Amino acid sequence: MIVALIIACEVGFWVLLAAGLAVRYLLRRRRTGVVLLLCEPVLELILFVVTAVDLRNGAEPSWEHGLAALYIGFTVAYGHYTIGRLDAHAAHRLAGAPRPPKPPRYGMARARHEGGLWLRTLLAAAVACALLQAAVWYVGAGDTSSLRAFQWVALRAAGIHGLIALTYLIWPKKAPADAPGRAEEEGRTLTKR
Repeated sequence: MIVALIIACEVGFWVLLAAGLAVRYLLRRRRTGVVLLLCEPVLELILFVVTAVDLRNGAEPSWEHGLAALYIGFTVAYGHYTIGRLDAHAAHRLAGAPRPPKPPRYGMARARHEGGLWLRTLLAAAVACALLQAAVWYVGAGDTSSLRAFQWVALRAAGIHGLIALTYLIWPKKAPADAPGRAEEEGRTLTKR
């Protein structure tokens, strides 16, 4: 049941996002679109409550509960970012707003971007670990090894992403010499000769 609810929450996330952006830009009803977008956190709240009730009713803690915590952590950390990026693209395509900037591809600008994404992953892991620890305390005596295992999954994911982000800092990719905007992406300004 928990896995089906996680899938329903994910589908609901994208349906609410599409509906909110369509209402906002196609129907020109900004407030209604914002209300639809603000319904997104309700999905995670429903998942959280159903998971807690499932555990309280005597369900054996399992990988489904761990997956629910990881999903909630991910949406807390990346949900607003995803909505913001897609809103900027919808505004460009449907309302004539300027094209949103692409993430930097080279140099220290790329390293900063990757570092910011890693901080989001760290937040996701922290939220997931906190929810899993609360579930361990909530269950009390019993086999909570699957919940503990998912805490390690969250920490490993944050660690691996941190190592990948660190590679962009240690070995920044250089822009080709003829690439437009090379100086801006590397965080420098061009000087005239």
